[in-house]
Amino acid sequence: MKRIILTGGGTAGHVTPNMALIPRLRELGYDIEYIGSYNGIEKKLIEEMNIPYYGISSGKLRRYFDLKNFSDPFKVLKGCAQALRLMKKRRPDVVFSKGGFVAVPVVFAAKRRGIPVIIHESDMTPGLANRLAIPFAKKICCNFPETLKNLPADKAVLTGSPIRAELHSGDAEAARRFCGFTDHKPVLMVIGGSLGSANVNAAIRSILPRLLERFSVIHLCGSGKLDESLIGTPGYVQYEYIKEELADLFALSDVVVSRAGANAICELLDLRKPALLIPLGSAASRGDQILNAQSFHRQGFCELLTEEELNDDLLFSTICRLFEEKETYIEAMEKSELSNAIEKITDLIDRECRHA
Repeated sequence: MKRIILTGGGTAGHVTPNMALIPRLRELGYDIEYIGSYNGIEKKLIEEMNIPYYGISSGKLRRYFDLKNFSDPFKVLKGCAQALRLMKKRRPDVVFSKGGFVAVPVVFAAKRRGIPVIIHESDMTPGLANRLAIPFAKKICCNFPETLKNLPADKAVLTGSPIRAELHSGDAEAARRFCGFTDHKPVLMVIGGSLGSANVNAAIRSILPRLLERFSVIHLCGSGKLDESLIGTPGYVQYEYIKEELADLFALSDVVVSRAGANAICELLDLRKPALLIPLGSAASRGDQILNAQSFHRQGFCELLTEEELNDDLLFSTICRLFEEKETYIEAMEKSELSNAIEKITDLIDRECRHA
């Protein structure tokens, strides 16, 4: 049996694409194992899928001063030693890395043991962890055409991001009952990312009475970000987090307002959901969401507003235009080359496995 080790962690975005690959890898006859951090979000998500999980020491390399900068290099070195032992013991045929700092020791150890590595970069420009991993990789998968110029030409492959198949199996009427919507207005879904966005939440709630004249609104607002004063508002439902019902909610939604994390917007593309993207600003991140959103906007997949542009009238008019012209966005998404990512990536994995 072919054996693959998956790695990646730190955020859901470094885990869910790996999860999307697992059903297809099982069909192809792979024995699948996972290396992540001791107690990161990836541990619970992967163990729920009955995949053997190995935790290693992990440290973060920061671009700013922090006392942990003095201790974390030792954690990374420990993680490298642990990963080398696991590679020797588990003897995988191939390693697939979704990134995050826990993946760096795993990629390094695989290279030392002569095991082929494929990595995936979600954002327009590679983050620090993947930049460290690129020299050790056989192939680098990416989401954006613009990313190809930032990667070695002989390694880069435009694949898109693997999306969980279950997201395509949603039931719109089940979602309508779940939300308690009794009319048949168009549905707007608002997604602020796994932690929610205070700025996006506030902007949507400030125009909520106007929105409810035209839409029913589903608001995924993040942990601790419910507005209790709005509970029971007809046509408006808010949830801190949704898991099992997410596919149903997508099926019901006509248009979406979202942050611009790479995996989130690739899900919107795969589901053909016209979106208004409001990327996290460069003051609060390295600016990758802005670049992601700009790429999708250039390709005609979405509308784009920066946080600095947000005001009530512009936000409301942009959402309305998005809905009125939604077929134009859907048509552009239908023409996208970023499809069949699971097949493209597992084909790459199979080729490297055969050459190992």
